[in-house]
Amino acid sequence: MDRRNFLMASAMAAPLVTTGAAAAEPRGAGPGGGGQRGTTPGADTLAAARWAKFRGRKVGVLTNPTGVLRDETHIIDSMVAAGVRPTAVFGPEHGFRGTAQAGGSEGNYLDPRTQVPVFDTYTLTAARIADQFTRAGIDLLVFDIADAGARFYTYIWSLYNAMHAAVLTGIDVVVLDRPNPVGGRPYGPVLDPAFSSGVGKKPIAQQHGMTMGELARLYDGEFLQADAGGRLRSLEVVKLKGWRRDDLFSDTGLPWIMPSPNVPTSETALLYPGTCLFEGTVFSEGRGTTRPFEIIGAPGVDWRWAEALNRAKLPGVRFREAYFVPTFNKWVNQTCGGVQVHITDERRLQAIRTAVTMLVTAKQVHPDVFAWRSDNYIDKLSGSARLRTMVDAGASVEQVTDAWREELAAFAKLREKYLIYR
Repeated sequence: MDRRNFLMASAMAAPLVTTGAAAAEPRGAGPGGGGQRGTTPGADTLAAARWAKFRGRKVGVLTNPTGVLRDETHIIDSMVAAGVRPTAVFGPEHGFRGTAQAGGSEGNYLDPRTQVPVFDTYTLTAARIADQFTRAGIDLLVFDIADAGARFYTYIWSLYNAMHAAVLTGIDVVVLDRPNPVGGRPYGPVLDPAFSSGVGKKPIAQQHGMTMGELARLYDGEFLQADAGGRLRSLEVVKLKGWRRDDLFSDTGLPWIMPSPNVPTSETALLYPGTCLFEGTVFSEGRGTTRPFEIIGAPGVDWRWAEALNRAKLPGVRFREAYFVPTFNKWVNQTCGGVQVHITDERRLQAIRTAVTMLVTAKQVHPDVFAWRSDNYIDKLSGSARLRTMVDAGASVEQVTDAWREELAAFAKLREKYLIYR
């Protein structure tokens, strides 16, 4: 059964939402973690007014399963129930309803639940997305997708491509803001534009520490003029309530909705800006296990890697010797040795430094096993050839992390005027 048929079959048992669409009150600690204040996403603010802001507009919505209210109703279902039917929905990687694995999407189809046409934007250029906007006949694009906080997470570039397309078509953009699950502080190397790709288009830090709304402001102010020949006609960010820059997802009181199939928990998201670098190696990054980006390894790795990592006494983590058999992706049906990364203190965790330590130590302990992917994909993930060449040359963790100090400081200064939250 293909994805569109699956969605159609699923809809047969799921009636259209007809209940009220008002936002739920912040409820303190929720399934996502132990926060007490409660964070209200931008979508809930508009839902409380029954989406009146969009009445009379031809609205297109770029969203996915994370575009939900605090009561876990999807915003598209909420808008339709309130009588504000979007003209079109646009899906990113993994699709609008989220049925596709990494590197996949759902294609174009009619959403069986709402009868709203869905357009697939994944891998499309801005010009082709602009064609979709024109074909759909929209005059306003609404963006509502949760990020994972890393430069190589494709949703932030879905936002950029859509904004580029909005400039080309002269339509307005509204971003419904959501919290950055790994906090608001930047860290790591900044992309060298020569290494621009689908997992990193513009020179921002690997862990950018910005919300989608803040990134939209940065994109509009720094990059769109050169790429699209102008800035947006109108950009509005519907702000978060109750979120501060030092908040992690566990502080929000929000339910964790998987932003993609391989980020199942908020703990996964905390490690992802670092351990995703293992996608650029022959080591499994844990895809095909129940703890992707937390379980890392390959055939031939043994207990010595965990022992060496624990001797490094990294803040906020411990490493457990682990063995696993991936069901897909790398090393399918083969026994891998490696580690499971256990977070002991979310606030002390430094995901990128942790991952650099893991890379350096893997090469030292298992030089016969560790290797980069032959296509040097690590350069696209890290933003340059520097990480790869330094590790290969035997650089220490301190030397690697010191190498990006100045560029990180420059990025932190650049982004300052685009920040919304303090």
